[in-house]
Order: sequence, then C-alpha cells, then structure tokens
Amino acid sequence: MVSTVHSALGFQLKPFTSEDDANLREALKRCSAATYESAAQFRKTGNTEHLPAIVLGIIERYIEPDLRGKLKDADDDLRIIEDLGIDSLTMMEVVILVEDVLQMTINNEELRHLRSVGDVKTFLDCKVRGLPLPQPTKFIPIEQIMTVMPIQPPFLFLGEATVGAHGANAKYKISGQEFFLQGHFKDNPILPASIMLEALGQLAVLFLLEGQVGEAGKVVDPKMIFFTSCEGVRCHRMCRPGDVLNLSIKPKRLKAPLATFEGQIRVGQEKAAIAEEITLTFGFAEAVAQPVPQAEPAAILDAPNKAAVNA
Repeated sequence: MVSTVHSALGFQLKPFTSEDDANLREALKRCSAATYESAAQFRKTGNTEHLPAIVLGIIERYIEPDLRGKLKDADDDLRIIEDLGIDSLTMMEVVILVEDVLQMTINNEELRHLRSVGDVKTFLDCKVRGLPLPQPTKFIPIEQIMTVMPIQPPFLFLGEATVGAHGANAKYKISGQEFFLQGHFKDNPILPASIMLEALGQLAVLFLLEGQVGEAGKVVDPKMIFFTSCEGVRCHRMCRPGDVLNLSIKPKRLKAPLATFEGQIRVGQEKAAIAEEITLTFGFAEAVAQPVPQAEPAAILDAPNKAAVNA
C-alpha cells in the first residue's frame, strides 16, 4: 500500500534507519523540534504535507531573530530578500540544508526566480511530486508598472508587484498626499473603500498584462480592459496615511472576453477588505516580436539581488 501511494513521487522513498535519524537530528540541531519532527515524518512517509513546516523551519534558522515573527503566520507573500533579509550566500546555505534534509538535488538555475516563501514551497512540492515546475514569479518595479499599465498617477494605486502563474501581489503605501483625502474626510483622512476596490482591480489588470494570458500570436490589449462587475465586497478596517496595503488577487475564471478574480487587502496581519469576485472584460491584440536579449554571465542567484537593488 505504501509503495503504491508513493510511486508517483519525484524521488525514491528509502527506509529511514536509526543512522538516518541521527544524521537528520544533527543537520537540524539549530532548528526547532517541530522542524525535525516534520522532516522525520516526511523521510518516513514521503507525505508532502510536511514540506511547508520543513521549509519555514529551515528558513527560520537562518534569518535574524527579530525577523522570525514574520514567519509565525506562514505568509506565502513574504519575500526572501526584501522581507526576510536573506542574501544569495545565505540562500545557498538554506538550499544545501534543504537538499540534505529532503535527500534531493536542486539545480542552482532553478532557484533564480524564487522570490517568496510561497515560491519556495510550491517549487519543492512540485520537485518532490515530480510535477512540472511552475512559471517563475515576475518581480515588477513601479517603473515597469507605469510603463505597461493604461492607468497612470495620480490614479495608480500599485507600488512594487509580483505576478505568478496563480495570482499577483502588490503593495501600496498611503502617503496622505492623495488628492481625494482632502475631502475624505475633513480633518480625518481615510482611504475610500472604492479606492481599495480600484486598487484590486488595477492588480487584476496587471495580471492580465504580465501573466500567462493570451492566445497563439496574441497578447492582452491594455486598451481593451474594462471593469464589468464586483460581488461580495466587505471592508474590515479603516486605512489611513502611513498604512501599507498588501494587495493580492487570484484568478477564478479566465475565458475571453471575461476574467474573474478574488481579491484581498491586508495591513500587516489585519484583514482590510475582501472582494469575492471582481470581473473584467478584455480583448487581444497581435503580438509584436521582441528582440532576443544577449545572455550575460551572472553569479548564482544574482538576479533576485539585482531586482532588490532596483526596486
């Protein structure tokens, strides 16, 4: 029965001996007891449900103590470099320990596009199961957002963003200088709920433009994306100047000419607003062939560091 359950995994499940257990304890001696327990169960059973606890436990071992609280709620949006302070050399230490614990080999090239905790967990899950690796997450700085988006300041409510195969995330800091705050409300500036909904809609637009949406020889036309409807909107807190909005959207249905998303906004760990369905209509334009860029030599994992510098 056990061999049948694990025959589809991307690695060979081996007997977990007392020597293996001793080596695992030694490898994880600076990690939490819960990390060891999850790793031992994974090595014995191959159950991928233990992977998130292993990943978080190993990452926690390498980050500064004052940043470990960020891992408490296992937020998949946490960025490895920007939020957790893990540089390329530390990331290599993390990878070596993960390889040792999971008894698998990870190609350095596969790591270049892993920017968030969620990226790492999804990558390892696919690797262990022997599934195709997901499309890499794109990090999009504000300068690029302004280049591709049909919406522009002062009505653009996205800062930096990431777009992956299963959704998009972005941040927006309420500066207090937004023009509408002069009258919403007098001497009591509060971000309108309609603007929060607008920001989620803009992130959905960015997903259509930068995600893997399209047909052969065609791309989504930025001039053909329009709001259609919204359902199940609820606001949970007031957002004021100084707050940083963490926006996330996930596609529910994508079939031209309609795209429906679910969206959420958080401030820290607090839920600010949700939208069960945001629907946009969109159209396609003919794709324009892009010149192939010349490859340049780069050190291992330099790409994420460059993105962080340019952000």
